[in-house]
Order: sequence, then structure tokens, then C-alpha cells
Amino acid sequence: MEFRAEEDPPVLPPKPRSYWRWRKQDFFPEPSFQSFASYKAALSQTGSRLGDRLLDRSTDARELVELKRESEHEMDRCLTWWDLIWLSFGSVVGSGIFGITGQEIHDDAGPSIVLSYVISGLSALLSVFCYTEFAVEIPVAGGSFSYLRVELGDFVAFIAAGNILLEAIVGAAGLGRSWSSYFASVVKNDPDFLRIKVKKFPKGFNLLDPIAVSVLFIANGIAMSGTRRTSILNWVSSIVTSLVIVFIVVMGFVHGKTSNLEPFFPYGAEGAFKAAAIVYWSYTGFDMVANMAEETKSPSKDIPLGLVGSMSMITVVYCLMSLALSMMQKYTEIDRNAAYSVAFGKIGMNWAKYLVTICALKGMTTSLLVGSLGQARYTTQIARSHMIPPWFALVHPKTQTPINATLLVTITSGIVAFFSSLDVLSSVFSFSTLTIFMLMAVSLLVRRYYVRDMTSKNDFIKFLVCLAIVIGSSIGVTVLWNSNCRVWIWYFVAALIWSLGNVGMALLPKHRIPKVWGVPLVPWLPSLSIGMNLFLIGSLEAVAFWRFLICSAVMLVYYVFVGVHTTYDVAHQNDQK
Repeated sequence: MEFRAEEDPPVLPPKPRSYWRWRKQDFFPEPSFQSFASYKAALSQTGSRLGDRLLDRSTDARELVELKRESEHEMDRCLTWWDLIWLSFGSVVGSGIFGITGQEIHDDAGPSIVLSYVISGLSALLSVFCYTEFAVEIPVAGGSFSYLRVELGDFVAFIAAGNILLEAIVGAAGLGRSWSSYFASVVKNDPDFLRIKVKKFPKGFNLLDPIAVSVLFIANGIAMSGTRRTSILNWVSSIVTSLVIVFIVVMGFVHGKTSNLEPFFPYGAEGAFKAAAIVYWSYTGFDMVANMAEETKSPSKDIPLGLVGSMSMITVVYCLMSLALSMMQKYTEIDRNAAYSVAFGKIGMNWAKYLVTICALKGMTTSLLVGSLGQARYTTQIARSHMIPPWFALVHPKTQTPINATLLVTITSGIVAFFSSLDVLSSVFSFSTLTIFMLMAVSLLVRRYYVRDMTSKNDFIKFLVCLAIVIGSSIGVTVLWNSNCRVWIWYFVAALIWSLGNVGMALLPKHRIPKVWGVPLVPWLPSLSIGMNLFLIGSLEAVAFWRFLICSAVMLVYYVFVGVHTTYDVAHQNDQK
């Protein structure tokens, strides 16, 4: 009789995990949160764990390789420099140029608004330089969160992460409210026409806005459907917008008068600087494009072309548009709220106001689209680090987009937009954005001058002293200006101290040289970016500081009870095995 060995059953591949899952383990997989006893033990170690997190810095490899595994699927590498240019254009060129320009020409700058746009454009370009160097060397979805985590440490990155999420939620909500206001003004010349007034609610939160919520969900729905599809839709619509802008500029120059440019400084140089601080918001949004580095085909080539090229183009566009408006009407006659529409009406082209309306609404729509992409990528990387539940880091296998992260921002911003007025939102957004831009310039300097196990303690102390001098003198200039001190010798002294700090830094050895693309004139340009961002922060009202402090206090409470323990467990997971 013949006996056959029993064959082993075939080994089946593991069943792929469903994207839509809701287990506790997907939200809090860390050892500290497995039971009440483990969480209680973790809380008892909060002091030592906080000290560990304050000193911990991530690495390029950890951000590029290790954290990406949390998403389970790769994002689609589908973007080129062409896509990045138009994503930046679509994100930045929104309603700001149409809404703010007329107001600032009339109230603060007059024809010198052109110089205001040059000054604020230079500040934005300096921040773009910093973002570009990081994005080329660490092409991940986290943008500034990842860069700060590598150079300034886990705790600073958390503060930035909180502000990033705050900026994402408030910025999206503000854009939704702006879209609703502009559309309602076109329908009935009343920005609150489509809102529901509830008398029992406090002022600033009593005008419910279902239109803003609808626009947010539509834009984010498109973003969730696929990065490539969203990019194509954006650059097609942005090219149409650029043609409308060319029309506005040409007609402005043809029908304009050079006599309207006199006097060029009706409110003095102070007016031009004040306007620069305000029109700066017309440039915000480019940082969202830096978050697309993980989906860029060739980061070392595409990101510098896309970011630096687009911001240079946008600065020229803004200067030409503001100059055209200044030539079409005397600055005292320009309408503060609908400057371009009224100006075209004055020269007998009433129909052109519809072009301006379409252009402004389209600009806000593409800003929402690109914002949806960038905000979700920020959130994804923050979740990969476990600062928020890693469930939000998951990338959908079909769309290759972070749907969970997008939904988090969409739902939260929709709730905020439904209740909060635009003036309540704008001050919080401004402070968060400028703080992150300033920290980015600081981290760029740290990246060049301090490398762990390479920089001597002596050189590191010298670098910190020089950096403190740069930041201190920049704060000094801001305080002088806001205290209405106009004795120029004090500004000269502050500038001299600032320069000495940079000279001292320049004499120190650089321990990291960019491999592909780097910010030129280091430390001078990053230090100038620090100074300009601090100056713009100083121009904000006191209420912005208080709202920022309250939001930061809430973030710190969350960090002490959740964030410090989740990130500690992830950082020491090998020790716990």
C-alpha cells in the first residue's frame, strides 16, 4: 500500500485591512492608552516624558521613511513644476487682491500701494526660499511641521502643529465665509443676504452661513477624489483667471492717467509700510503647495521652479494690477469695497464688473481647492507622528489621497464657518501664519549651523548668541515702530546690532550644505525673513495676541494629557519591547 505525505495547505496572503475601520487600536495604539492603569502610570511620568520630548529632534530619514509607513499606502507622485506653479497661483491669487487693494489705496498708501506690494512680496519670497530648501531635501507631506520637528524639536513642532491645524481650520472657514459674502453681494449688494440671523447668539457668531459650509464640502470633496484631477482643474481655471487679469491690467493702462499717481506718497512712507502689513495676506497660501512635495515627481527640480517661479510671477501681477487701479482713478475717489468694478464703471465699462466678480469667486474657489490638498497633507504627517490619532494618517488605496485627514479639516472648518464671522477668524489666522513663517526661517539657520554630533558646544553657544541678537534686534525695531517712535537713530542702532548678529553668524562654520538647492546669502536672507515676520506680527491688534494665547493654552493642555505620551511611546517603542 502506498502512503502519501499530507500536503501543507497553501499559505494565503493576509487579507487587506479595510480603509474604513473604527477600532480603538486604530486611534490609540500606544502602550500608554491600552488601559486606565497604563494611562495613569503614564501621567505619573509626565515630567520626565516632557523633558524627553523637549530635547528630542527627528531626522530626515524618520520623516521620509519611517513615518510614511503609518499611511499604509503611498500617495500618487503625479505633480510636475507646471502643476506646482498653478497650484501656487490658484492658492495665492484669491479675493485678497480685489478686496484689499482698493481699501489700502484709499486709506493708507495711495499710489505707493505698488511699493507696499513689493515689500510684502519680498517678505513672502524670503519665506518661499526657506520652504523650498526644506521641501527639496525632505519631500514629505508634513511641510513646515516636519521641517520644524527635524530642526527645532518635537515640542516646538507640536506648537507649530497646533497652529497649523488652527490655520487650516480658520483659513478654510474664512475663505468659505468670504465666498458667501462676495456671492451674496453680487445677488443683492448685501454680504449677509444669504445668512440666517439668530438674535440669541452673541455678535460675531449670530449669522449662520449654510452657503459657506456647502462650498467647503464641495471643494474638499473634489480634493478627496484625486490629486491629479484637482491639479488639472486648478491650472485650467487659473489660466482663465490670468487672462482676465491681463485684460484688467491692459484696460487700466489704456484708460489710466499718470496724473492720478500724484502725489505718490499722500500718507508718507508710514502709509506704504502700514499697507504692506495688510496686503501681505494677499500672498499667503504658498505654504500649502510645499506640502505637495511627497506627490511631486522630481522634487529637486520641480519644487524650486514651482514655488520660487510662481511667487515671483505673482508679485509682478500684483504690482501691475495695483498700478493699473491707481492710474484709473484718483486715490481719494477709489471705492474701498469694490474698487475694480467701480473703476471700470467710471470709464463706461460696466459689463467688466462681471469679469471681476467671476475672477474673484474663481480665485476663492481655487484657494479652497489647493487649501484642501495642503491642509490634509499637514494633518496626515501630524497623525503619522501620533500627535493626533494615526487613523487620520491613512491614505485611501484607490484615490491615493488622505480622505480621513481631509474629512477632519472639512467638518471642523465647516462648523467654524457656520457660526463665526470673518473678522473673528482673520486675526487668529494672521498670527498663526506669521509665527510659522518666522519659525521656518529660524529652523533654516539651525539646519545650516547646527548638526548633532558635528557642531562643537562652543560653536553652538556662539550660534545661539548670534541668533538671539538677530531676534532681539528685530523685536526692538517692531517695538519702536509700534510705540510711534520716529527717531531714526534708534532704528539705525537696532539695524547695526542686527547686522553684527549676522556677521557673527556668518563667521561660524556651516555644518550642512544643501545638496541640490539652497537659500542664497545665508544668514542674511533668513534673518531678514525673521525680522519682517516679527514686524508684521507686531502690526496686529492686541485681540489677535489674546486669541493666539488662549488657543495655545488649549493646545498645551492637550499635549500634556495626550500628545506627550503618544509621541514618547512612538519614540521609545523599541525600548518597550
